[in-house]
Amino acid sequence: MSTVLPPLDQPLAAANAAAASFAALESKLDYLAPDDVELVRRAYRFADQAHLGQMRHSGEPYITHPIAVAAQCAEWKLDAHALMAALLHDAMEDCGVTKADLIEQFGPSVADLVDGLTKLDKLQFSTREEGQAESFRKMLLAMARDVRVILIKLADRTHNMRTMGDMPRSKWGRISAETQEIYAPIAHRLGLNQTYRELQDLAFRHLKPWRYSVLSKAVTKARQRRRDLIQKVQQEVQGALSHAGLSARIVGREKTLHSIYSKMDDKHLSFAQVNDLYGVRVIVPHVVDCYTAMGLLHQLYKPVPGRFKDYIAMPKVNGYQSLHTTLVGPASVNIEFQIRTEAMDLVAEAGVAAHWLYKVNQEEPSDELGTQWLQSLLDIQNETRDATEFWDHIKVDLVPDAVYVFTPKGQIMALPQGATVVDFAYAIHSNVGDHAVGAKVNGEQVPLRSELANGDVIEIITAPVSTPNPAWLGFVRTGRARSRIRSHLKSLAQDESRDLGEKLLAQALRAEGMGQLPGHEKAEKPLWDKLLRFTGNRSHDEMMTDIGLGKRSANMVAKRLVTLLAAEGVKPDALMLTRERFTAHESLSQGAVILDGAENMSVKYATCCRPVPGDGVLGYLGRGEGLVVHTDECAVARRLQHKDAERFITVAWADEPVRLFEAGIVVTVVNGKGVLARVAAALVSAEADIVHLGMTDESAQEALDLRFVITVRDVTHLDTVLRHLKRTQSVLRAARIMPAGSA
Repeated sequence: MSTVLPPLDQPLAAANAAAASFAALESKLDYLAPDDVELVRRAYRFADQAHLGQMRHSGEPYITHPIAVAAQCAEWKLDAHALMAALLHDAMEDCGVTKADLIEQFGPSVADLVDGLTKLDKLQFSTREEGQAESFRKMLLAMARDVRVILIKLADRTHNMRTMGDMPRSKWGRISAETQEIYAPIAHRLGLNQTYRELQDLAFRHLKPWRYSVLSKAVTKARQRRRDLIQKVQQEVQGALSHAGLSARIVGREKTLHSIYSKMDDKHLSFAQVNDLYGVRVIVPHVVDCYTAMGLLHQLYKPVPGRFKDYIAMPKVNGYQSLHTTLVGPASVNIEFQIRTEAMDLVAEAGVAAHWLYKVNQEEPSDELGTQWLQSLLDIQNETRDATEFWDHIKVDLVPDAVYVFTPKGQIMALPQGATVVDFAYAIHSNVGDHAVGAKVNGEQVPLRSELANGDVIEIITAPVSTPNPAWLGFVRTGRARSRIRSHLKSLAQDESRDLGEKLLAQALRAEGMGQLPGHEKAEKPLWDKLLRFTGNRSHDEMMTDIGLGKRSANMVAKRLVTLLAAEGVKPDALMLTRERFTAHESLSQGAVILDGAENMSVKYATCCRPVPGDGVLGYLGRGEGLVVHTDECAVARRLQHKDAERFITVAWADEPVRLFEAGIVVTVVNGKGVLARVAAALVSAEADIVHLGMTDESAQEALDLRFVITVRDVTHLDTVLRHLKRTQSVLRAARIMPAGSA
């Protein structure tokens, strides 16, 4: 954000401020080798030159912001390349510096980091949301390849939030909401708890300033009252642990204002009712000491039942480990204790950044930290090319509260709260999810939509012929499962649309007097290439898919193909041309698309008239939605025919459809006891299944309408069902539902 230069009397002061800021940064670089410090200094000089003349809203030189971001990265002990990228992170976006410039000056590693942090504002997007989604996708994929990208981004966002007061108030809402919904959850997901808490509090402060202020005053008052209590608890705990020969570091901690507000809001509590404002952290040398300390604390104070959690044996998805227990302290005040080792404390506060902190301490870092989730980003990207869709999948995964479940072999798996059996199947492997037909939880058969609970043992039953069901999208919780199901359905729809496109083009070609499509031999390739140039498609399959989806007219393509064939000396068959034109009005024309119910994605049966075998039918090739089948008496179809006649094609029923079809019926009944049961029994006796039941809220009226969607074999079966209903006691009328205006 550039503004005008300061008055002439200010440059010297501004330069001094910038220099002082860098001096402060330099004092934090004592963990780096002298050569690395020199590299960071070079990056600073370059950034300082690039941002020359740019000012922040506070009136400070802009360079103070990259320095502050680099200082935060230095707190995490990130390497020299990361610190250089932090200093240069706005150079590409705001100063016209190119990636090639950065490669030349600092090498490809630094340039890639800066590029991963740069928004895509220069590209043209149709909406702000689309541009934002694409920028997030770029950042998250860069982060999946190199986690330093997100660490720099979080440091950048933290400093921006700390200095939000200097920005125009009109921007507070948007930036704070984005921080709360995206950056804070990412920090949490990666285990950066300190950053997570700070971002949440800063966002809360700027989204709800009045509530923040009131709550802040209330906490300050309570702090005065509770200080003595916490000191007493710390002394008693220290004494009990020392007496048992256990060395421990004890730290008091306070709930953040945002977490207090969230608790009050979620559970509808007053401030006085929030009794766990304070907690105590006990840090011990070894894992065994954690459990010893917990036993000693349970002897000292009474534990609150159901409030013990062992995150050491079962770590959170983001690598967090600790024992949690809530105890009733002095004056009957509930106090939460967290017991962990020094290494666990480092991971709990710094998450993935602990990798570099560990390095410095010459200890072995945990490779598991955040890596599973980062890998899943790349898996989702492979199945989803649309940025907005990708972002939708990611948002699902940003809430790391987990349930812990087991495979039949005893392997433990962590899944998000509310995850279902299908999520578990996809977490094991994509193929297991794709072919899942059932499941056993703790040895009992359960539906695939069943939610999982802690400790469940899950066995997935698969079948090679089974494929993902579109209905699964309504209940799956993980981004991986969602993206995989969508990807499969999309490819299925394309395959079916391609087959339909072949049929439609063959039908249109017959109407032009050509018996069949040209083959795919080498000799025919120039012909197809010319046709593809005409349609603008990249491949034969893409063209057929477009025809099947209604994006391209089969008649137009057929006419062009006939012209191309004529140029090669192939003439239409006059007899076929005459026959096709004379039989075009007949439903069983030679070129009709045959409907047997096996079509899934490319053929849809209109819900306005719900055609069933035996009905006269029309096929409407909607733009981008494939073939939609209506009855020939449907008012909706007639209106479409009037507007868009050239998009209607001949369709016909197969002799033996392979499934049941849905039909809508309305049953008018005399309102009384047991009437619904009698109607349902009549439907069952007529071998019709009920798919949906709707009824108006007219309980006080003598007559009311019951609207059903039922499954039937054909028109004859539907007539039989209606006769059964008309003979049923209390039924006044029974009829098929058709759109208004239908014959």
